[in-house]
Amino acid sequence: MALGWSVLVSVWTGMNFQALLMFVLVFLVLLDYVKNRRPKTFPPAPPGLPFLGNLFTINFKKAHIDLTQLSVHYGNVYSLRTAQSWVVILNGYETIKEALIVQGENLADRPDSVIRTEVCQNLGKRLWLIRANGYSWKQQRRFALSTLKYFGVGKKSLEGAILDEFTYLARDLSDKNGKAFDPHLITNYAISNIICSLVFGHRFKYADQRFRKMMQLFREALELEASIWAELYNSFPVVMGLLPGPHQEVLKNWEVVKAFVRTEIEQHKKDRDPNENRDYIDCYLTEMEKNKADVAAGFHEENLVMCAVDLFVAGSETTSTTLRWGFLYMAKYPEVQEKVQEEIDRVIGQSRQPSLADRADMPYTDAVLHEVQRIGNIVPLSLHRTAAKDIQIGKHIIPKGTEIIPNLTSVMFDKSEWETPDTFNPQHFLDKEGKFVKRTAFIPFGAGKRVCLGENLAKMELFLFFTSLLQRFSFSFPAGVMPSMEYSLGVTLNPAPYEICAVPRQPEHH
Repeated sequence: MALGWSVLVSVWTGMNFQALLMFVLVFLVLLDYVKNRRPKTFPPAPPGLPFLGNLFTINFKKAHIDLTQLSVHYGNVYSLRTAQSWVVILNGYETIKEALIVQGENLADRPDSVIRTEVCQNLGKRLWLIRANGYSWKQQRRFALSTLKYFGVGKKSLEGAILDEFTYLARDLSDKNGKAFDPHLITNYAISNIICSLVFGHRFKYADQRFRKMMQLFREALELEASIWAELYNSFPVVMGLLPGPHQEVLKNWEVVKAFVRTEIEQHKKDRDPNENRDYIDCYLTEMEKNKADVAAGFHEENLVMCAVDLFVAGSETTSTTLRWGFLYMAKYPEVQEKVQEEIDRVIGQSRQPSLADRADMPYTDAVLHEVQRIGNIVPLSLHRTAAKDIQIGKHIIPKGTEIIPNLTSVMFDKSEWETPDTFNPQHFLDKEGKFVKRTAFIPFGAGKRVCLGENLAKMELFLFFTSLLQRFSFSFPAGVMPSMEYSLGVTLNPAPYEICAVPRQPEHH
């Protein structure tokens, strides 16, 4: 009898536990539904999962493709739920133009993320350059633009530094003797040295191990920040903080990068002359002294660290990625490469280095560079924005505080804007007479008030490096190798690792 009773109690307890578990689960699902219900005026959204939302609706390794395809079903303005919040995705040139240019004042702010807040934990309130908002952003951006201009960005005075760096790169490429090599690291080092010269006042040797380590960790951190691991960490920081995974490396990487910058700042503090600013760090230290009373402007040392890091993102990563796509497309389309070299030989020749002044006389080269940027789709998703107040985009009301993602991929491949969007075609930027034509839908640096800070520097670097490289070398794939145009998605869209041959131009071209 006692045994039967204990069995009965055990069954009843088990049933109660199962019932309780089921009740709790149903309650949590209902709570999640009520708490995260899509607002009535919000754009449409694909169905998602309880608690996770649309985190697994898209493949983060090709997020730009999936986000563009979703617009076919849900329109140019639609929404996605990322666990605990809603984001709005903007697609197509006209939609993004309306949002970022026409209503740019209301979409100038950047959203917070858990990872970025932790990277900047010593700043207290987030005040740094790319992600700052309001008054502090205006002050930091004003200072950065004026300082970069002072040191020659957009002017002939910086040409010398860029062309000097090219000589180091050319020497390294010549040493390859036309043999296959991976251009990733060497290109990164060369382009990053331009921003090093502007920010630190000096360049680094390509063999400098400290510099190489910093560049490696910098690149890895940017890739990890765009991964599903980072998104899960931003959505569930407490849980993910306890679990192993690549997301744990992001903060470690940024700490090493920040330590690298701090070392440079400390050296500047020791040997700077207050009456003569040599570079961005010197100028910032001077500005800190001037703005001690204006705390809200954010001129303090920890912010200098993050501003320097931001300048690396804005001034090096996109440019080096573009050049690597350029090598690929020149090797894949040798007839295009030959036409560029014919124009270089005709306009510049072999007796002098290229100059920015040559661009106006080189429409075909200019068109090819623009087409590499367009189809290379270097920054497929623009940096995210936040609605400063309730705004209307199309038929939809977007509530204040909503995170907004402009999908630049949908613009670069917009069938209503480009004649052959999926094909490499320099004619997109040429008229019938062969003159260069600007295209309004060409916005690789974003649009509106938060257009990329490094745009002018990138344009200088791209033209001077690209023309200098094709003046001296011809690019081809190793014998028997089929070209791959695969990619890996981080903050930028990187070509998959590849090897290429940089063959010195033949004597008859000299």
